[in-house]
Amino acid sequence: MTKTPTHKRKSMEWCNILKKYVERNKKKRHPEEIKTEDFEIFNEYYQKWRGIDNEYKNIPSLYVKLPTEEEPLLLKLREESRAVFLQRRSRELLDNDELQRLWFLLDQHHTPPIVGEDQMINYEDFQKTVFSASVFCKLLQTDPYGRISIMQFFNYVMRKVWLHQTRIGLSLYDVAGQGYLKESDLENYILELIPTLPQLNGLERSFYSFYVCTAVRKFFFFLDPMRTGRIKIQDILACSFLDDLLELRDEDLSKEMQESNWFSAPSALRVYGQYLNLDKDHNGMLSKEELARVFQECLTYEGEMDYKTYLDFVLALENKKEPQALRYLFRILDVQHKGYLNVFALNYFFRAIQEQMKLHGQEPISFQDVKDEIFDMVKPKDPLKLTLQDLIVSGKGDTVVSILTDLNDFWTYENREYLVPDTAEESEI
Repeated sequence: MTKTPTHKRKSMEWCNILKKYVERNKKKRHPEEIKTEDFEIFNEYYQKWRGIDNEYKNIPSLYVKLPTEEEPLLLKLREESRAVFLQRRSRELLDNDELQRLWFLLDQHHTPPIVGEDQMINYEDFQKTVFSASVFCKLLQTDPYGRISIMQFFNYVMRKVWLHQTRIGLSLYDVAGQGYLKESDLENYILELIPTLPQLNGLERSFYSFYVCTAVRKFFFFLDPMRTGRIKIQDILACSFLDDLLELRDEDLSKEMQESNWFSAPSALRVYGQYLNLDKDHNGMLSKEELARVFQECLTYEGEMDYKTYLDFVLALENKKEPQALRYLFRILDVQHKGYLNVFALNYFFRAIQEQMKLHGQEPISFQDVKDEIFDMVKPKDPLKLTLQDLIVSGKGDTVVSILTDLNDFWTYENREYLVPDTAEESEI
């Protein structure tokens, strides 16, 4: 026999009670008698309701309000508790001695035959490492004997340990304990990290604040495009920036690697040197005259551009293929603040390129030809408008920005057909 659902059964009970109550009141009775009976019915169901309410009160709270600055003792207690918790988690990770023992264990129980110089291990021997079967499955590829690479597995373990160690290290600077870092939190982390990076040993202490600002800006430019003032620790770990920063621990890092690394000392000094060269009046800020056009669309401080804003500009120009950079540069190009680029906006910027061509003795290219080529290249949804999404989806956003803002880039684009054969000939030589 099919049971009636609980909620329907309860509804039926309440309907029966209501019917009986109505029927009783149809009879001709003394008003006092009816009043007494109504009070008894109300009291009965009120007591039942209180019992249900008390049951809910026994359920543990799922939300605990964070202590405020007006509760310093609670703040301190929470801070100390988090520190103890993170220290305990840190002790649970494999240390260097344990990692060394793991390597010896893997070397001792490798499963022949060896593939090239790479030792392999099957699942039966892998079980002696006390790692789960899911890890083995993740690393299992095309080995005909159903084995995994010992080196690949060990690197996997090392990477996991590094990620957990780094997460714990970053979490120590998460003052709010909410899984994200504010700009000041990340500044403190990097400032205290500097002495552990041999490649930064040559930095003057007076330059530390500028270096920290330069390093932190890259994290926030790409990981906080909406300018919320905070970034998730999870996002920091997922991107490659922290790898680049910690690469500076390598004392033998080549000059080429340093120059291509935003966080290296040469890179930071280069960007700051450019800023100083632009600052003609040496007031520590770039005025409208010192950095025209870009000035009006960037965040400014009392009519001038500070170093932090200049860093955003440099990061956008050096990473024009990235969506975050295109979003920043699109805001500059959208002089009419319409949310799209029309013929007027394109012509507004290309006129400067034409003027530069005249100054260099070159015959200016027709704007109409350039405009048609840009629209053919991007293929926007609206044939008269270029949106930010159009530029990103087309994969040609960086080319469009270069054509409109840089004479050298425009010249390179215009002569691309002649430059490619030259490059091919050089490679053959």
